[in-house]
Amino acid sequence: MKRIFLTLTAALLCSPVGTALAEPLDAATKEQGRAVVDRAIDFLRTRQNPDNGGWSHNPQGPSFPAITGLVINSMLLDPRIDSTDPAVDRGIDYILSFAKDDGSIHDNMLPSYNTAICVSALTHARSMKTDSAVASGIRFLRTVQYHNTNTGGAEAPDFHEPVAESHPYYGGVGYGKHGRPDLSNLSFFLQAMHDSGVSSQDPAYQRALVFLSRVQMNDATNDMAYADSSNQGGFIYATVPNAESIDGRAGQSMAGTITETTEDGGSLTRLRCYGSMTYSGFKSLIFADLPQDDPRVIAAWNWIESNYSLENNPGMGDQGYYYFLCAMGRALDAYGADTIGDIDWRVDLVDTLAQLQLPDGSFTIKHERWLENNPDLITAYAVIALQHAINE
Repeated sequence: MKRIFLTLTAALLCSPVGTALAEPLDAATKEQGRAVVDRAIDFLRTRQNPDNGGWSHNPQGPSFPAITGLVINSMLLDPRIDSTDPAVDRGIDYILSFAKDDGSIHDNMLPSYNTAICVSALTHARSMKTDSAVASGIRFLRTVQYHNTNTGGAEAPDFHEPVAESHPYYGGVGYGKHGRPDLSNLSFFLQAMHDSGVSSQDPAYQRALVFLSRVQMNDATNDMAYADSSNQGGFIYATVPNAESIDGRAGQSMAGTITETTEDGGSLTRLRCYGSMTYSGFKSLIFADLPQDDPRVIAAWNWIESNYSLENNPGMGDQGYYYFLCAMGRALDAYGADTIGDIDWRVDLVDTLAQLQLPDGSFTIKHERWLENNPDLITAYAVIALQHAINE
């Protein structure tokens, strides 16, 4: 009895802020979710390029191996599928065909984005032919994070000028070696670090926390002027709107602005947080092993509770909807949350995607922005979200 009491006490202390203790997913929902996943994976199998094993391959170039990476990731999260699966094996070979001498994986476009997503996929393969590519990919990814000791030496060949911690780029990652950093790319970067087993005490995480704090609209922890007096708690896209606006440090949100009420009853206009970036930022805080009573974690969770919806990407409508679901599934699974308020998000997600699934196993296109008119991409996003919801 004493052991049971101590176990229960430990569980209570470790349970996410504002959530109940983790409960097993009910059998009916798990069965429903598995059926949706099976239909989706069957669809993805029909979409694999018969000549090279990739998904959404562009013979005229450039191609995005990241799409194949997301498909492979979605399949390998299924406990019934491993790297010996013929479709997975061919997809891995397709990804590896884009590997460069510096460890990056891309088709001469968006090197950090493609590499990070492909590295995450390869970590799930756990095969001899992927181990070297994962290690090389992580070494490359270290070279695309902005920080004050990246000087262009052996650590980071051909990198841009180093930046001080006071610089709005610090700790961030962009689409390429000279790209303006943003939270989306940083999130994929940290997902790759996490999936490959890099310690949360690694300097890459510690630098990332600086950037993460600056894209969280929370005055108590954000030192940027655009967050002054803001208490939203969610996340925006970037610390600057473009490469030409570094000095202004105006920040950027794809969701525009919102009017906030101040403590004294006044109002102010601030950049608006939105769902896909908030879940991406929240997941990144969890991967960095911040304690659940950290003010950044609490503020983000409060935004999630206040803005929960699966009808759209909160703050963005239908834009980036499946990316949002993928980020949400990964984040809430990492956090260990089964409920948001009194809603079981896992049940809600399964029901939502079951309704959005088309007869061929793909999903209803809700918006074309950010390539979400590509059925391979949105199906992979949906399957990743579902795998995190139904696999315990």
